[in-house]
Amino acid sequence: MNDQPAVLCLRFRRIGGGLPDGAAYEGLLALLGAFTPVVEAAPPGSALADVSGALRYFGQDTAGLASVIRVRALALHGVDCAIGAAANPMLARMAARQAESGTTLVVPPGGHEGFLASKPAAALDGVGTATARTLCGYGLDSIGRIATAPLSTLQRITGVRTGRELWERANGIDRTRVVPNAAARSIAAERSFPHDELDPEQHRRALLSLTEELGARLRGDRLVCRSLTVSVRYADRTGYATLTRGRTLPEPTAHSAALTSLAYRIQDSFALQRARVRGLGLRAEGLQDAERASRQLSFDPVDERARTIEAVSDRLRARFGPQAVKPGRLAA
Repeated sequence: MNDQPAVLCLRFRRIGGGLPDGAAYEGLLALLGAFTPVVEAAPPGSALADVSGALRYFGQDTAGLASVIRVRALALHGVDCAIGAAANPMLARMAARQAESGTTLVVPPGGHEGFLASKPAAALDGVGTATARTLCGYGLDSIGRIATAPLSTLQRITGVRTGRELWERANGIDRTRVVPNAAARSIAAERSFPHDELDPEQHRRALLSLTEELGARLRGDRLVCRSLTVSVRYADRTGYATLTRGRTLPEPTAHSAALTSLAYRIQDSFALQRARVRGLGLRAEGLQDAERASRQLSFDPVDERARTIEAVSDRLRARFGPQAVKPGRLAA
């Protein structure tokens, strides 16, 4: 079994659609733990597992073991899986994104070139829209072309560090490992209005203050989150009701601008016209150490400037208090 890819990336979906709830997700992690102790939670709906020991123990190849896991997940939790299997976490994640629900896509050892070559540049793990657009401008519009480009050329286009990371990923190299962890924690904050608030601008300001608070707390603890959940408590005909909805971030982050953008989109999805809002809550979920989180490769000067300003603001808050620096929209 030594020639079998040993890293699985599993994407969970309930039968009928939707992500598993918290209890089901913890049950799925426990199910994986019965096969291997090397399980990395990636809430709200994914996980990584290194099954190198399980392949030998169960006498299965990778596809066979993945099928056993899928059958048990379906029988015990009513959850189906799309599974990617490869030699490292990056390739496994990319395979899982391509796999259909109920199937396993295996990237065999040495097969990364055929798997990656024809994919567009934007499909490479960690490549954002701006980076892909720049690479395409130089004719590097596929992963295969990035892989065969001289390293010096990539570094000249994107910078020394980013260029090397691009070249390595395009050639199927991923130096990260599956790191065992428990189901990630969450942190939350809320804002209440003294009366039923009709003004959408006040709702926006409250949500902005929540994302700023949680972003600062995450960065202070050197954590990132994978998803956000917004709760809105509003007045209806029977008294008060609460709507809750969550979404996954494009990448794990503690960047306040990214948190705010997603929180606003979630709020808009409620479509509460002229709602009398009494309170808003925000929960950051799927927390993990920032050092272990992958970040999309980017050299967008606007984004980099925003992150630099954010870092300076964090230092000022740490020295002079949490109210020392705040967005102009909150200061008005």
